[in-house]
Amino acid sequence: MADPAQSAAGSDDGQQRFLTFRCETTLYALPVEEVAEVVRTPLYARVPHSPRGLLGIANLRGSVLPVASLGGLLGLGTGEIGHASRTIVLSGSVPVAFVVDSVDALVSIGTQHVETTQATIAAEPGERLRGAFHTGTDRTVAKILDIQGLLATAFAPRAHPAGHAPMATRQDARHDIANAAADFHKLVSFEVAGQDYALDLDAVLEIVTVPAGRVIVPGSESLALGVTRYRDTLLPLFSLRGLLGLPAAQAWQDTAKIVVVMVRGALVGLVVDRMRAIMPADPDLIEPTPSALAARIGGEARIRAIYRGSAGQQLVSILAPDMLFRGEIMERLMQGRDADQVGGGAEKHRADEAVTFLIFRLGGDEFGLPIGVVDEVTRMPTQITKVPNTPAFLEGVFNLRGQVVPVVDQRLRFGMAPLQDGSRRRLVVVRTAHHRAGLIVDGVTEVMRTDTDAIADAPNLTGEATRLVNGIVNLEQAGRIVLILDPAELLTRAEQGLLDAFQVETEQAGL
Repeated sequence: MADPAQSAAGSDDGQQRFLTFRCETTLYALPVEEVAEVVRTPLYARVPHSPRGLLGIANLRGSVLPVASLGGLLGLGTGEIGHASRTIVLSGSVPVAFVVDSVDALVSIGTQHVETTQATIAAEPGERLRGAFHTGTDRTVAKILDIQGLLATAFAPRAHPAGHAPMATRQDARHDIANAAADFHKLVSFEVAGQDYALDLDAVLEIVTVPAGRVIVPGSESLALGVTRYRDTLLPLFSLRGLLGLPAAQAWQDTAKIVVVMVRGALVGLVVDRMRAIMPADPDLIEPTPSALAARIGGEARIRAIYRGSAGQQLVSILAPDMLFRGEIMERLMQGRDADQVGGGAEKHRADEAVTFLIFRLGGDEFGLPIGVVDEVTRMPTQITKVPNTPAFLEGVFNLRGQVVPVVDQRLRFGMAPLQDGSRRRLVVVRTAHHRAGLIVDGVTEVMRTDTDAIADAPNLTGEATRLVNGIVNLEQAGRIVLILDPAELLTRAEQGLLDAFQVETEQAGL
């Protein structure tokens, strides 16, 4: 097929050029000057509560753009994306794409053969047309779509309501929300050789999955696992088992994670068996390491303090990154740090240039929440009390250290089908300006740190109902799109009012 973008606009010798395509059995057309390109349907991230016809947001060569279904725009349903399906990217300052069942051809039609008046009168329900013409030997009618009119009807332009500023101007508000929980430290806990350890959240840059592309360093110690690519630099990997003097793992586990920390200015990846939780820690329950343990030379010497969680039933050893490495290893790290600083690599990870998000999964889609609004991440509560006459998405309430917290099933909240196997579901406890709630998610995958300039604004063509998506992190190399959610928009105003009333009722009932 010829490149539509190379076709001349308007008419030459009384001819107009159109791209024709099909939706079910109907043939439609667009002037070629309105088409930027035709591609196979890219992978896309679905947007919760998206307007009719919006499939999601896709990554097209490093740019994010909304992708609609023509069948959905016409009120026929989104249907299945088959082998012949194609995506038409519209030209213009704001890129938009829509999926069709198939693309037919490029055709040239004399302007005198394009009917406008009668075609618009004969439009079927849901169609918006600018004309029609006959094409092919069988004289098939091709309907010229008013695609911009269809899009405008289906997607109300995204407008920020009063008090709802763009993401770049809401950082102070997020810090205020985070400060509401400042009475507690936050710990990131993980499992190593069947034991629970933790680091201060402030000491953790990211938690990422162990990549397949790991390079083994010849002659390295058993605790030095090699290096891997991390953003624009190489990240040395160390076994936390080895650093703590614990038995080496027989093989890499699927649940293994890399905890990225900064040790005296050098980036280091600590490999742990699995991530446990993000949890608040009452300072009164954090005690120094007992002197009998602190005096030992083994792994216990790396433990900075002990946290007595769950009313003393859970003991978590809190580590300090600087205490994990022996002198000769620290010297090598310092040399690596100096080399990074010469190349400018380490300087790109300064705190004032990056923001941190907790990434969770619902189905095949990934969402992010600013880490400052996350109180903790934990397993599903063993007991959730059902509350009558509440929305279906409200699973009930549970007691979180003496406070009644509502539990919201995010799958139901986003209109998704129930999960068959919920054994790995997690509860993310978030705090907004007026509410505290536990969000049930399919799983928590990582803590991600990214530069502020890497967060793109959500496309305007997403409808008023989807204003909860206020940013997009496009991880092009990994083939991932993470939708950043605005915690204040997780519930509609009506649902927020319901929770306000519900909170008063539960307090009066003494739940």
